[in-house]
Amino acid sequence: MLPKQFEKYFWDTDFKKVDKEKNKDYIVVKFLEYGDITALKWLFANFSQKYIKQIFSQRRGFSLRVANFWRLFFNLPENKVVCLNKFYQKQQKVLWPY
Repeated sequence: MLPKQFEKYFWDTDFKKVDKEKNKDYIVVKFLEYGDITALKWLFANFSQKYIKQIFSQRRGFSLRVANFWRLFFNLPENKVVCLNKFYQKQQKVLWPY
């Protein structure tokens, strides 16, 4: 179970059922997208940077602002980050044109 202070990031699920080992991909995505400095310190203390970087580069659900920040942080080329793929960005606009 995660520390109670992080419950605010899991509004879409039952926080008591979020398991650090079973749901680690989900936790990484939530903290990279929405986390504050406390959440990010916890994330990097509990998961390897290599693992966090891998999850980030393979997931599509990040906002452009967040994706660009973490791409620069991890020193990744734009074409190695799935959510920055031009096709995916066009697809998002079709689904939500605002």
